[in-house]
Amino acid sequence: MNEERYWQAVLDRAEGTFVYAVRSTGVYCRPPCPSRRPRREQVVFFAQPADAERAGYRPCRRCWRRRGAEIERVCRYIDAHLDEPLTLDTLSAEVGMSPHHLLRTFRRAMGITPRQYAEARRVGSLKASLKKGHTVTRALYDAGFSSSSRLYERSNARLGMTPATYRRGGEDMNITYTIADCSLGRLLVAGTERGICAVSLGDSDANLEKFLREEYPHATIRRDSSGRKRWVSVMVKHLTGRHPDLNLPVDVEATAFQWRVWEALRAIPYGGTRSYSEVARSLGRPTATRAVARACATNPVAVVIPCHRVVREDGGLGGYRWGLERKRAMLEQERRG
Repeated sequence: MNEERYWQAVLDRAEGTFVYAVRSTGVYCRPPCPSRRPRREQVVFFAQPADAERAGYRPCRRCWRRRGAEIERVCRYIDAHLDEPLTLDTLSAEVGMSPHHLLRTFRRAMGITPRQYAEARRVGSLKASLKKGHTVTRALYDAGFSSSSRLYERSNARLGMTPATYRRGGEDMNITYTIADCSLGRLLVAGTERGICAVSLGDSDANLEKFLREEYPHATIRRDSSGRKRWVSVMVKHLTGRHPDLNLPVDVEATAFQWRVWEALRAIPYGGTRSYSEVARSLGRPTATRAVARACATNPVAVVIPCHRVVREDGGLGGYRWGLERKRAMLEQERRG
C-alpha cells in the first residue's frame, strides 16, 4: 500500500477502493466520509472493509449511511422504471456517480449488479402478477420483460420452473422426497433435478409431507426412498458433526434481498453465529434487521441454508421454524466441532 497517497485521498475526501480505520475510535471509514479528519498517527489503512472488520474495527455510521442512501436511490429508480431499458449511464446520471464507480459501489453494497437487481425485481413482479391469476402474457408486460423469450430465460433461473408452471402452483413440476431419521427427529429432503427445494424437521412424517404439499399444491410429488439418498446421507452426517462443510445444490425461489441474506448465512463458519443486525450490516443495510429476520423465517431449505446460526443481539436464540430446542441442539453440536 502507498500509505501517503491513501492519506492524501482521505484529506481530499476523494473516492477510493480502500478504507481507513481510526485506532482511537475503533471505526473504519471510506475516504469521502464527512466526519472530522483524524490525526495521521491514529490511522491505519485496509484494502477492503472485511479486512478492517477482521482486525476488530466496526463501520462508521455516517459514511456507510451516506453510501446506503445513494444505493437506495438507485434501487428506487430501478423499481420505478422496470419497463424501460436501464443502463449504467442512465443510473449514474441519476445519482451523480461515474458508471464505473456506481457499478463497484452497488455490487459491494448489494452483492449483485444493478442489472441483476432489475432482473430480480422483474421476476418478483412477474410472480406477484401470476399469483393474482393474470395470464402469462399480461404478467410478462406488467413486469417489464421485452419479450417472451427473455421472460423464460430470466425467470426460470429464479423460479426453478417456467412462469406458467409457477402460476399453476407447481403443476407439471416433478418433486421427489425422502424422510429419514436424524439426530433431531425426522428429516424430510425434497428436490427437483436442479437441486433441493425443501427441507423440514419434525416428529411426524404426516406433518412433514403436509408442509411440502402446501408449498407446492399442484406439483407431482412422490416419495422415493432412494432418489435423494446422497443428499439425505450428507445432511444426517452434517447434523452429527461428521460432515461440517455442507455444499449442496438448491432450487428455490427468492427475491434479490432473500438471496443476499441466504448467501450471507452460508458464509457463517461452522460453529459460529451472527446476530440479525450483524447480518444486516454485512449487507450494507444496517437498518434492515427485521427484513433479515423475515428472510431467515422464509428459508425453505433449513440446514442447507443455516438460518439457525442467526441469533439475537443479546445472545438469545430468537426464533426457529422447527423449534428452539432443535436450534439449540444444532448450535451446541457445531460448537463442539
